[in-house]
Amino acid sequence: MSDELSGSIDGAKDARDLVELATSEDAVGELLRRGLDWLTRVVRFDLATLFLLKDGRLVAVAARGPLANAKVRQHALNLTEFPSLRQALETRRARAFTEEDHAHGDGDPFDGVLDLPPGHSCMVVPLCAGERCYGVLSLDRAECETYPQPVVDLVEVYGQMLATALQAAEQRATFERMHRQDHEHAKLLESQLGGDSEGILETSLSPTMRDLARRARQVAETDTPVLITGETGTGKERLARAIHRWSPRADQPFVTLNCAAIPAGLLESELFGHVKGAFTGATKDRAGRFQMAHGGTLLLDEVGELPVELQAKLLRALQEKTFEPVGSDKTVRADVRILAATHVELQQAIAQKRFREDLYYRLSVFPLRLPPLRERREDLPQLCAFLLEEQARRMGRRGMRVSPAGLARLEAYDWPGNLRELANALERATILTKGTELGPASFDLPVRGAAPRPAPVEGAAAEAPVPDAPLKQGAVPTLAAVQREHIIRVLALTRGRVYGPGGAAALLGLKPSTLQSRMKKLGIARLEQFVVDEV
Repeated sequence: MSDELSGSIDGAKDARDLVELATSEDAVGELLRRGLDWLTRVVRFDLATLFLLKDGRLVAVAARGPLANAKVRQHALNLTEFPSLRQALETRRARAFTEEDHAHGDGDPFDGVLDLPPGHSCMVVPLCAGERCYGVLSLDRAECETYPQPVVDLVEVYGQMLATALQAAEQRATFERMHRQDHEHAKLLESQLGGDSEGILETSLSPTMRDLARRARQVAETDTPVLITGETGTGKERLARAIHRWSPRADQPFVTLNCAAIPAGLLESELFGHVKGAFTGATKDRAGRFQMAHGGTLLLDEVGELPVELQAKLLRALQEKTFEPVGSDKTVRADVRILAATHVELQQAIAQKRFREDLYYRLSVFPLRLPPLRERREDLPQLCAFLLEEQARRMGRRGMRVSPAGLARLEAYDWPGNLRELANALERATILTKGTELGPASFDLPVRGAAPRPAPVEGAAAEAPVPDAPLKQGAVPTLAAVQREHIIRVLALTRGRVYGPGGAAALLGLKPSTLQSRMKKLGIARLEQFVVDEV
């Protein structure tokens, strides 16, 4: 048996433990600590360093071994100066440096930091999972002898586990951030349409909205599932809350689940709950949204984004009113009234095999469509007064009003962001206006029918603008250029937000993962910050 692999058999159980650990809730830090300890038993090295990608550089976040010191832990590398590191990330394959690599000027990543002999042993393992590469793990030792391929393969497996842990940690961070944003957004909409949302619906000047309120009151008295459709920002969740408050279940819980804001791997547990030991990191029983909504109402927001593999389980829960928490064989019964909301055209999703037809018919027993703001312009005076009053409570700017000329300006705009965009426009105008009257000059909006022209994205000053004049022969942009420009404008409109209601993916009708992949392909940068505490 090779000396390089000495201890690997004894370390096999430790390796299996690491596989389980790679998906635990606190995986990254613990995997680094235990994983590097495990590596010391199966591979000889004098320095193991974890680098994470940040702004085109590899930044050291952890180091272990006799040569580890403060300088190493503060070290950073520019990828442009190390072709082999760049190649390892591009190919996603681990590699051992040879003396020939060093002789051809590949460079020593620790030059000036450590006093290592020329041609010393070095191994680089990329940390990639899914569509992302998070960084590299490097192993160095002072001996001038190349790591054999079996050792490289072994460490590459550890690198894959570490990348999985990094991916899981990133998904959890994204979920928690989206959860906070959704909670804040829900509170904002509650204050905008709040406890008086029923009155706003029923006193609306728009015949369409008055009829919608009438039908919503009728169905509220029953337990019939309701499918609420409408563009992003039209107030679908507010209508769902109004239906709940009008229903016999008004004194019971109103629970929401945003199907677009939670990573697919966590959705089943969020929906049905899990029991202790169901998976690594499940340290206690946890109730899902169905159990939390028992006796009350469950809103499945953005139900069109629900993964297909979970739709069958949801359908069974709706039909039988029973389900099993993840990891349990015990059937749980829940008395829940289901409301669903989506901006996605579900008939099109059915044709594309992205949504089950039987689930659609189960959810859409009583469909309600919320019209976009451009179809109910007569409600603008009432909505502006209500939103300005809400802003007065929050910002202390009381007495604000929109002048008749200002209202005419608002009515000349199509409001692609609907109520959410109107609230933002009023808040921006309130901040910029010294007096109490918001006139036409207070609103920087295009005329009716024109698309909003967002502010340029930071770092995109060199982007070619979409021409307003007819294209001439030979000046036709490529399809990729048009797609890139359009995505950049939508990202500017959403202030860089990709996920969730009102995010760029929702506005473009794409899955967030599809949009991120397309952004990467088109060279559109998106700031990603991920910090790992030093071990």
